[in-house]
Amino acid sequence: MTETLLADGVLFVPPLHEDALPGHETALEPKPDFMPRYPGSGRLAGKVAIVTGADSGIGRAVAVLFAREGAKVAVAYLCEDDDARITGDAVRAEGSEALLFAGDLGHPETGKRLIDAVIAKWGQLDVLVNNAGEQHADKDIRDITVHQLQRTFQSNIFAMFYLVQAARDHLKKGAAIINCTSITMYAGEPQLLDYSATKGAITAFTRSLSQNLIEHGIRVNGVAPGPIWTPLNPSGGSTPDKLATFGQDTPMGRPGQPNEVAPAFLFLACDDASYISGQVIHPNGGQIVNG
Repeated sequence: MTETLLADGVLFVPPLHEDALPGHETALEPKPDFMPRYPGSGRLAGKVAIVTGADSGIGRAVAVLFAREGAKVAVAYLCEDDDARITGDAVRAEGSEALLFAGDLGHPETGKRLIDAVIAKWGQLDVLVNNAGEQHADKDIRDITVHQLQRTFQSNIFAMFYLVQAARDHLKKGAAIINCTSITMYAGEPQLLDYSATKGAITAFTRSLSQNLIEHGIRVNGVAPGPIWTPLNPSGGSTPDKLATFGQDTPMGRPGQPNEVAPAFLFLACDDASYISGQVIHPNGGQIVNG
């Protein structure tokens, strides 16, 4: 598939489909830990949330934790139907409701369709988690193709713009937006040049959007994970040499698990963080990044 010029003049770059991408958690060994560690306390009771990239990894852990805390959850993903069904089943097992939505959020119209589906089903939207993303490891900047560069920005930051634009009319006072940035934005990563650049854009977007929406009572924050065991790295987001020691260079000496990151999203989504906006939480194994 080649690039397509849409009716409004937007150039749409189709997803990259390398052999291992996008990653499937069902094929990953050992399996990441995504189940919440503690009983729920109703912190999201009566809320409706969208979690993008919720088929696996951090997104799945966030979706299930939100469900345990009482939220109805829209599970947005690209095309990994098997993983998404597992997430949906886990959300329902928590006594909540799930909506599975497949589509490329890098397309300007997909976000609108997702929002329409959520409003048609539940009539409200209270929490938007922009977590979906992609990364590709390249040791030399000359190896990053135009297609990959455009696609990485389209998936990681353009999709956030499109989805927030589509959701804005339905986000009322008390709503929360949480964007997933990365430690690579703060510490850098020589083999993830395009990915790290998008995470810098996401952090700036988070801070600026926070200032833009704060007068409307809508909080916007970010989470910047360090090395977390998800399909993202084993499926092509990391080189074999990096993968062999994945997470061992953190002060804790190990990669994190998705259920160690999800509580940061919950905190920012609920009223516990009612006086917090424009900030970033760093679940990264103890690395100090001063961000």
